Amino acid sequence: MPHLTTDDGIRLYYEETGSGAPIVFVHEFADDYRGYEGQMRYFGRRYRAIAYNARGYPPSDVPEDPGRYSQERARDDIRAVLDALAIPKAHIVGISMGGFATLHFGLTYPDRALSLVVAGCGYGAEPGKRQQFHDETAKTIALIEQQGMGEASKVYSQGPSRVQFQNKDPRGWAEFAAHLAEHSTLGSALTMRGVQARRPSLWDLTDRMRNLEVPTLVMTGDEDDPCLEPGLLMKRAIPTAALVVFPNTGHAVNLEEPDLFNRTCADFFHQVESGRWPRRDPRSVTGSILGVR
Repeated sequence: MPHLTTDDGIRLYYEETGSGAPIVFVHEFADDYRGYEGQMRYFGRRYRAIAYNARGYPPSDVPEDPGRYSQERARDDIRAVLDALAIPKAHIVGISMGGFATLHFGLTYPDRALSLVVAGCGYGAEPGKRQQFHDETAKTIALIEQQGMGEASKVYSQGPSRVQFQNKDPRGWAEFAAHLAEHSTLGSALTMRGVQARRPSLWDLTDRMRNLEVPTLVMTGDEDDPCLEPGLLMKRAIPTAALVVFPNTGHAVNLEEPDLFNRTCADFFHQVESGRWPRRDPRSVTGSILGVR
């Protein structure tokens, strides 16, 4: 099985298909590289499509040291994928935890990104929700450690922004839930503790977002309530960002609406590659409603 090694010695499992401009897919906490199969098949016809498992997600390594898991580490692992595969720049696509990593990657290594797709990003980011997020994160860690991922997955897979997928596509949701149940208990708990619980609020990153010039597409489902306001924040702060809201959709937008997700990304990539992706016109952000002074 193909693995690459990060600069701190962790082996990450990856798969790739196709040729052309590279796309790197970064998975969410509740998923792994298998969740991007629909994107790998679609984009592999025209692009070099790459999906990998984060540290803590077998067959990638599961380091036992909690210090090996952080938002910065998740960000730099994207760079490690590019370096190991000799890719100067790529389209980076991330969902949820992967969306946070994608945003941080763009902020830190903008010269390595052709574009950024930041989807389902924002859980716990709102200032008024931080304590609730930390409380629920602590309970989730305890659930994982005490009962294992087999049991914890039954709760996590039926969260408020997952039931849309369950109702819409029971067969697809069942596959997602089965994959989640297979995740490493140790790796999941350490990822939740080191990456999820300790990441900074998006509201603390707005100054950096205002200087981000990489073409960015922000995606969210309209029933993914914790990510709606953060989506608006990113749209307003990033001068090169567009916001797409999928109707009647929860958190895992690529699984729940794969055709719409793929077509939306494909159109975005085409605009970027043709040099037609715009920067927001400053006349649209004057604060006026009708433009009359």
